[in-house]
Amino acid sequence: MSIVQLGRYKITGTLGRGAMGTVYSAHDPLIERTVAIKTVGCAGLSREEAEHFEQRFYREAKSAGRLNHPNIVTIHDVGRSDDLAYIAMEFLSGRSLREILDSGVVLPPARIAEIAAQIADGLAFAHSNDVVHRDIKPANIMVLDNDGVKIADFGVALLPNTSQTVDGTAFGSPKYMSPEQVTGQKADGRSDIFALGAVLYEMLTGHPPFSGEDLNAILYKVLNSAPPLPSDHNPSLPPGFDRIVARAMAKDPAKRYQSAAEMAADLRNYRRITGLRQKTADTPKTASAPPAPAKPPADADKADAPPTPAASGQRLLTLPYAVPLVALLAFAGWLLLRPAAPPTPPQLAAAPANSAKAEAPRATLPEPSASAPAAAAPAAPEEAPAAAPPVAAEGRIRLAVAPWGEVYVNGKKAGISPPLAELRLPAGKYSIEIRNAAFAAYKKNVDLAPDASLRIKHKFE
Repeated sequence: MSIVQLGRYKITGTLGRGAMGTVYSAHDPLIERTVAIKTVGCAGLSREEAEHFEQRFYREAKSAGRLNHPNIVTIHDVGRSDDLAYIAMEFLSGRSLREILDSGVVLPPARIAEIAAQIADGLAFAHSNDVVHRDIKPANIMVLDNDGVKIADFGVALLPNTSQTVDGTAFGSPKYMSPEQVTGQKADGRSDIFALGAVLYEMLTGHPPFSGEDLNAILYKVLNSAPPLPSDHNPSLPPGFDRIVARAMAKDPAKRYQSAAEMAADLRNYRRITGLRQKTADTPKTASAPPAPAKPPADADKADAPPTPAASGQRLLTLPYAVPLVALLAFAGWLLLRPAAPPTPPQLAAAPANSAKAEAPRATLPEPSASAPAAAAPAAPEEAPAAAPPVAAEGRIRLAVAPWGEVYVNGKKAGISPPLAELRLPAGKYSIEIRNAAFAAYKKNVDLAPDASLRIKHKFE
């Protein structure tokens, strides 16, 4: 049976369905705004269980209602209609992280780090107010059209579901649950950090960290197995992600990040964090390596000095004479035996091109700076260096698509927006097409001038 009204809210549509209930879009006539309403059913519970459920529902909704943070969905109201308890919350324009991952989008590392950092920011605020989510997972993360991120279902995650969980019983989503939740122990903010590590892992690899044929197999791995490093799935990932994920998902809560704020800081500095793999670079020795310096090491007398009497007093008498003598002999031998060095051609005198290679920002063509000093002797004067081809001036096309769409440029797919928010293209004429299988395609022809910034905004309805 379709629902027309819940309390004072007039239902206008269905946004989604889940194990806990249904999410509706609704109109609040009191203050003339659109809200999202999540219902939680009490059907199937005994009277005593239903009363316990309702008390807990209001308690947790009240706790979540005081969380006013940019990365947490705001709760406006809570109520009950017949057998349905409901929470009215802010209406968000965007998609869940679950939808984005299921669409096959491969997010760039910088975007993954920023999404996870914003989640950590929201968790840090909640934990500082003594509220633990306990069910962080991609379905409970909203990625907005403006690139913001919000945690949903605060106040609902703690509620019993259709399995009639009670205090001391594990509840949550098995693939993202912490070991202490699996064993029914008390969960704190570090349990949310473990779940965020699992969400980060899935964003980086495309796979949840724990999987199995059935629930028992998954829970066994949560308790006993460490998943492969993210770089095992994708070697091109910056190595810092391996360390962040491993620390967030440590089995022992004491070995995890002790605060979500600490994890957020590492996520925003992931490129500066070293990985877990020990990299060794063994430099081979060459026959033409220069000889040891003439000055011997401090203990050269022990290695090269002639035998001396065993008595330490006699050895001390010979030391002032032995050291200069050994040094003189070593220097003379080096002068007599060193090979004559062949003349070095000019092109060999230059330092290798990659001897001081640094990570460069994104660019279409890497070019040396005109003001940088020369690193080596110039090439033969009779051969003038070829001029670098000019780089075509770029323009920008900013995108604002709701709820989402596949973006094509001249018939070639450029990505999905969101998260794709901007196209950088050489100046010229382009055919831009935005597709969503549930709606008619949107097409627009643009003439992009050098250094121009255009905006394409479209909402599928």
